[in-house]
This record gives sequence, structure tokens and C-alpha cells, in this order.
Amino acid sequence: MNTERLKVSNTIQSGGFIKQHHSMLIGMHQLTDVLLIWGLLTLLVNLAGYGWEVCYQVAAFVSSLCYHILAHKNGLYFSWRGQSIFQEVKTVFLTWLIVLGALLTVVFFFELNESYGGGVMVAWSLAVPVTISFYRVSARIALREMRRTGVNTRKVAIVGAKEPGLTLARSILQSPWMGMNIVGFYDNRVTVGGRPLEGEKLQVLGDIEFLKTQARSGEFDDIYIALPMREEETIKDLVEYLANSSCCVHIVPDVFTFKMLNARSREIGGLPVVSVYDTPFDSFDAVVKRTEDVVLSSIILCLIAIPMLFIAAAVKFTSKGPVIFKQRRYGINGEEIMVWKFRSMTSCDNGDVVVQATKGDARITKVGAFIRRTSLDELPQFINVLQGKMSIVGPRPHAVAHNELYRDQISGYMQRHLVKPGITGWAQVNGWRGETDTIRKMEKRIEFDLYYIRNWSIWFDLKIVIKTIFKGFSGNSAY
Repeated sequence: MNTERLKVSNTIQSGGFIKQHHSMLIGMHQLTDVLLIWGLLTLLVNLAGYGWEVCYQVAAFVSSLCYHILAHKNGLYFSWRGQSIFQEVKTVFLTWLIVLGALLTVVFFFELNESYGGGVMVAWSLAVPVTISFYRVSARIALREMRRTGVNTRKVAIVGAKEPGLTLARSILQSPWMGMNIVGFYDNRVTVGGRPLEGEKLQVLGDIEFLKTQARSGEFDDIYIALPMREEETIKDLVEYLANSSCCVHIVPDVFTFKMLNARSREIGGLPVVSVYDTPFDSFDAVVKRTEDVVLSSIILCLIAIPMLFIAAAVKFTSKGPVIFKQRRYGINGEEIMVWKFRSMTSCDNGDVVVQATKGDARITKVGAFIRRTSLDELPQFINVLQGKMSIVGPRPHAVAHNELYRDQISGYMQRHLVKPGITGWAQVNGWRGETDTIRKMEKRIEFDLYYIRNWSIWFDLKIVIKTIFKGFSGNSAY
């Protein structure tokens, strides 16, 4: 059996299930990136009248090498067919920004900073991401137009006329520039001639046996098997049969039926596995996130040091008790941490039962009412960030007692602990902060927390920080 012809890919993506294989474009992208990085620096050096000295050669070599590694890591050398141009351009700029950081480290480590022409390096730093982005956008537009006119298109058959087959079909239909033309559905469970996708002309053309006949005669370029897990024998039989066809065969796992959190595919010892619930921070992203936390929290602590002294004095001299209240919370991986806050109540609940503050709560001091309403009581948590126990942005940490209460009532509740808890979060800037006197309020908070984890990026973090500055410090439900 000629198994080399068989190409099986586990493909999962938010809003769709499409992840194309490498193509000739990938090699072109890699070569073009290196040529642009070297070529632009060479051009600018010559225009400025400088010689092509060792320092510029080092800059070109280090930056092109780092860019190649990081671009591969950030997915720039995988197919972006079906992805937004804006997201691709944003990834190019983020990648180049990190490359410049690495280059500056090398320059200062080897004391090469006096060897460069400042204007040349600034112009080059700006020109590279702009030029690479222009090239990629131009290539994307050209390919889209080619596919719209029928060039570089592929005929697609979908096995499975129910979910996830319908979800896959919608993804393809919503992205015509991908050049994927759906021939129809094939399914043993649905009547031939039916139109399972409401509002579309796509029909069920036959059962799986009919698909085999057409596949053998070369009717399709790609076949997507989108059957439920319980159809294991059918899937196995079909995959074995299609090994003798010339079609590219893809399996769309039925794991979408779970509420997936940051799902991804990977290999362990050569065995492909799909992560259903996973943290968005692998080794590299964890470094980026930690760097962001250390830099921002250090800057913020320098700015708020004096205000924190005044708040501490106000807390100390207006009510009895410690200035700092330390409460047990769950951190990353469900480990207990001690979260710091300015004390805002006369009592310091930290046991198995913690009563949430309510409007007009008698336990809240006069100073405490103000600092809770404005979130100033949270400022000591920037120290927790420097300690590595928290992050600036992430799901807000709940008291251990509240976690034990809600974990069995809200599906996916504990998944929020796959990342470090944050001082501010996506739920908070969208108004889901303060008292959760109904289960629905907590469900909405968890919904926004999980959305953040699924869609994390450094840009998303910065967006949340900016929104927090303008609207996240106070709220009607913050008592």
C-alpha cells in the first residue's frame, strides 16, 4: 500500500479547522526575508557613504538569523491561507521588535554601539518590517485574486454532513480567497440530495462508498474526513482505502465538541496528540509574558511608590489591623499563593468560608470603601507580580473558598488556573468585577477569562492595560 501518498493532518483553529501544509511559498518567504534584511541594510549603508564594516555584517547576520527562528516560531512560515492580513502584519512587526531587542543585547555586550551610524540603523529598523509587510500583503492580494479567478484552486469533498463537517464547510465558504471549492458532502447517515447547510446550495452527493469511487477516479484534490469519534472503524477503513488514491486526505478531529481551551496539535515520541485544554504559554511565550510583567510592574511601582505610602498611612491610622491583608488564592496550576492587598475591612477572612463584600457592607472601613471602589487596594499586587506569583493581566484570583464553591457549579471554571492570575483582566474591563451575587455573574466572568486565555497575545495584554487605565479602576459592582 502506497502510504506516502497519504497526507493526514489534525487541524484545529478558532472559527475553523483549516491548516494547510507547507508550500513553495514558504521557501520564497524565508529567502525574501533574509534578502530584505541584508539588502536594506546594505543599501542604507551605501547611501550614507559608510563602508560595509564588520559591525554591519554582524547586525545583518544576527538579525536575519533571529528573525528566521522567531518567524518560524510565530507561524510566519506556515500557510496563512484563510487568516487575516492584519494579523500577519502584526506578527511581522512583533517578530521584528523582538529581533531588535536581541540585536541591541549583542551590540552592547560586544560594545559595538559606537561603530554604527545612528541614522542608518534607525532607518533600517523601520524599513525592514514595513518592507516585509508590504511584500507579504502584495503576495497575499495577488494570490487571492488568482484564486478568485480559478487559478490555484482545489476541489474539496467533505465526509460528514453534520458537525464538524458543517463547521468546516462554513469556514471554507466564508474565505473564498483560499481557493477551496467544495464539491459536496458524503455521508451514510444523511439522505442523498439533502442540503444540510442552511442557505447554501451544497448537497449530500452520496454515501462513503460513492466517495471512494469518485476519489479513485481523481475527482477531488482534497478530502476532509469530519466524522464523529464513534465512527472509528469507518474512518480507519476510509483512510486505508484512500491511501491508494491521489487525493490529499485530512482528518478533522471531533474534539470541537468539547469546549476547547487553546487547543493545539503536537507530537510526543512521534505520536500525534491534540491538546484539548492547554496553557497558551509554552517556553518562548512564557519568557515574553514574564518580561512584560517585570518591565511594566517595575515602571508602575516606581510611579506609585509615593501614593502607596499615603494609602498605607491612611489605612493604618483610620482603623485597627495590619496595613497589608494577605489572602490565600489559587495561582497557576491551582497552587495556593498569598495575594497582597491594602486592608479595606475590619475583618480579614481567610478561612474555609469567605463572605464576599456587598453594597453597604458594615465590615468595610471608610478608607476601605474608597480604595475598593477605585481598585487602589490592589496596588500591592504589583509586588506579587515581581515575585512571579501573579501577572499584570490575567484572570482575577478568587479566594480559595470561592474556588471550591464554584468549581463544581461552572463548567471549565478551573481552566482559568492554566495561567497566572492577574491584577486586571478581560472580564474586569468589560464590567464583570466586584460582587458575584448570582451564578450568572460568575459564569460571565469565567466566560471572559477563558476567552482571554484562548486569544492571548502581548497586544491583547496591552489593550487590556490601556482599557484598565481609562475604565477599569472603578465600577458599579465594586464594593
